[in-house]
Formats: sequence, structure tokens, C-alpha cells
Amino acid sequence: MSIAFTLFIVLYSLQLALWHPSQQVGEVVVVDNEILLPLPRKTTSMVVEEAILHRRSIRDYTGEPITIEQLSMILWAAQGITNTQWRFRAAPSAGATYPLEIYVVVGENSVLVGNNTFLEAGVYKYDVYRHSLVLVKKGDYRAELARAALDQRWVREAAVNIVICAVYERTTSRYGERGIRYVHMEVGHVGQNIYLMATALGLGTVAVGAFFDDHVADIINAEPDEHPLYIMPIGVPARPYVISFEEINSFYESMRR
Repeated sequence: MSIAFTLFIVLYSLQLALWHPSQQVGEVVVVDNEILLPLPRKTTSMVVEEAILHRRSIRDYTGEPITIEQLSMILWAAQGITNTQWRFRAAPSAGATYPLEIYVVVGENSVLVGNNTFLEAGVYKYDVYRHSLVLVKKGDYRAELARAALDQRWVREAAVNIVICAVYERTTSRYGERGIRYVHMEVGHVGQNIYLMATALGLGTVAVGAFFDDHVADIINAEPDEHPLYIMPIGVPARPYVISFEEINSFYESMRR
């Protein structure tokens, strides 16, 4: 084997390593403006019954950061891959048309990566197939997003805000006007997944639908065909919601008398 050919193989292998770095579960890898999120895994001991029981719309947050692992699992619950053959996702979609796109508005010192380091404040777009965040623009846009959402303070005070947008054409091209309804059903499925995963992780969220669409789209640099439907602030609850099945069942029993 010639020296030149050997050198070519070494350089080519190095290039592959740089563009496609190997990643361990729980590890964060940064490639240019892309954050390869920690790979999804079972992280909580809460069963689905408990997550449903404790799910609440949480608007008051402590101001503490969330972790990159928590953000990773919430995004996976929202739109993550759950079938590798057909690339089906965590939430159902009419005809697997998948019209939704997710942006994340990250605050300053709001997402802990490790060793007192934080994810850079900015607007990121979630890449479903690479389970990664791609930087759209730098800066803390929570206050501006809150203004676009009629000054709802929980948007400003949350560690991050997930903005869910719809590309209606992906679904209406197959189902016509009925596809609009399917898109709205789908964003509800995704929102509930975010609620339940946040609850299981000890975090809080609330579905926000009151905002100026064009202003929100401008803040996140949405594509022209991407229409914002939900803002979901995520943060550490100031007052976690606690209730037991015993209390719920006592209520049912009283109503049956």
C-alpha cells in the first residue's frame, strides 16, 4: 500500500469522525452549530398512571436551570423516533405526514450541560432524525417571546420555551381541508406528550396559545410555510402539584353516594 493511499485513508477516516462523531448514552457532542443531544433512555421511575395523575399546567418556576438530559427526553417525547423501519414518531400523525416542526428558545444559563457549563442562549431547531438541536440564532429571546405572547410572564421566566409550528401543506396535500383538523389534533398529541414527560422528569409546563403568530415566527426565524401553534414553557416548578389516588378515589366515592 502506497504512502499516499495510506494518508488518504487516514484523512478520510478523520473527516468521517469529525462529521459523524460516535456518541455514548448521556453524552453531548457539538459539531459546528449542531448540538447532538444525549441519546434517549429510560430516565424516570414514574409510571404512566402517576404522570397522568400529576399532570398540571404549571406557570410558576424557580428560575433554576433544567439539564440537557431533561431537554433531550422532552424533545424525544414530542417528536422522537420510535420505529426505525418506518421512522414513526412518539406522537401519532395522520398518514405519517408529520407536519410539525419544533423550535427551542433557550435562555441564558438555563440549560445545564455539565461542570457548571450551559447551553448557549439562542433559538434552536430540533432535527428529528439526528436527535439534535441546530442553532438558528444566538441570544436570549425569552422576553421578546413573552411580549409576543401578550406578556405572559411564564414565557419569560421559564428555562426554555418549545415552539411548535405546523407546515399544513404536508397533510392537506393528502387530505385536503380535512388535513387542517388532523394537524391540530396532532399538535395536541405532541403537547400532551410534552406535559407527561415534563411531569415524569419533575418539571412543569403549560400550553400557551395566545400570541401574535407573525411576531413569534419572526423571533424564531421560522420558514414562510411554518405556522406557530403552541408555545410550551419548560421550567422547574415553584410549587409541584401533588395528589394521590386515594384522594381522587375519595372524591369518586363521595359522588356515588
